[in-house]
Amino acid sequence: MSGLSIVNAFNEEGALFKVFFCMLAEELDCDYALLFSKREADDLFTQLEEEVVYSTGDEAKVQVFGKVFNIPRKQATYGDAGLTYAYSGIRRSASPWTPTLEYIRDAVTKATGQTFNFVLINRYKDGQDHMGEHRDDEKELDPSCPIASVSLGAARDFVFRHRDSRGKRSSRQIKPVKLELAHGSLLLMNPPTNTFWYHSLPARKKVLSPRINLTFRRILPGS
Repeated sequence: MSGLSIVNAFNEEGALFKVFFCMLAEELDCDYALLFSKREADDLFTQLEEEVVYSTGDEAKVQVFGKVFNIPRKQATYGDAGLTYAYSGIRRSASPWTPTLEYIRDAVTKATGQTFNFVLINRYKDGQDHMGEHRDDEKELDPSCPIASVSLGAARDFVFRHRDSRGKRSSRQIKPVKLELAHGSLLLMNPPTNTFWYHSLPARKKVLSPRINLTFRRILPGS
């Protein structure tokens, strides 16, 4: 079963998602909404450009199959004091929340009823910057909590691919699922999505303007 359904959805506190739909496929469970108006999204993008400090040096590299590469985008991590997050051979510490990041985090919490203590920020300067296929399934993450992805700036394609349909020796034929992430949008990746589906942001040469993506997560205490 797969498809998109437009619904009116309310969280536990009764807050209504804006322009909301569910995206369902085999073991894929996502919710999508336009969380911010264009004017507010424009303001948030400008404020983040002023506030966020991105990683440099060794922290701007990633390890894949034992080899070290420059990350094809800028990254930063913010969150509650003392939290760290390890992925792709690197461990990042959380910088303190900025006022704008707190505002966006609280808006996501109000819309979803979920709380988050950490955010990974990716800045794509244009369509050449991209993100390869991966799953957000690190041991530090609370497996019961969805990952909330907020997009600001240029609209970009976001592609899901089932783990059983990857590569030349794939065991099953399951079509990829593609979604365009709009300026001001929220994508909620609910369990068990990250167990079964990889996701990526492919390069798009025709995209000439920047995009900032914020993925809010819940890190387990003491991890």
